[in-house]
Amino acid sequence: MLEKSDRPWGRYEVLKESDNFKVKTIYVNPGKRISYQRHQKRAEHWYIAEGSGEVTIDGITTAVSAGSVVDIKMKQLHRIANTGSTQLVFVEVQTGTYFGEDDIERVEDDFGR
Repeated sequence: MLEKSDRPWGRYEVLKESDNFKVKTIYVNPGKRISYQRHQKRAEHWYIAEGSGEVTIDGITTAVSAGSVVDIKMKQLHRIANTGSTQLVFVEVQTGTYFGEDDIERVEDDFGR
């Protein structure tokens, strides 16, 4: 693991990073959700490994569970919420030209960030 970061909604761990991609495992606690956000320099591809939740992309909400795959294009607004009673775990593969946390534009956030 290259990096680990606790967040108010759960945590993430960076598994691999290169010039062309970054891979994270993301853990969302029950009843929590990440900010409604977009990225200018990267797309994201999510594979739901455990748990259940809802993904919102550009205002359209879809239920997800283990085995679901979600593709998020650059500049698309997106968020995931854990609607279950156990931790929601997914693997995120970022592709693009820049993977820094400062490429997050938050439109709505439960934690005032």
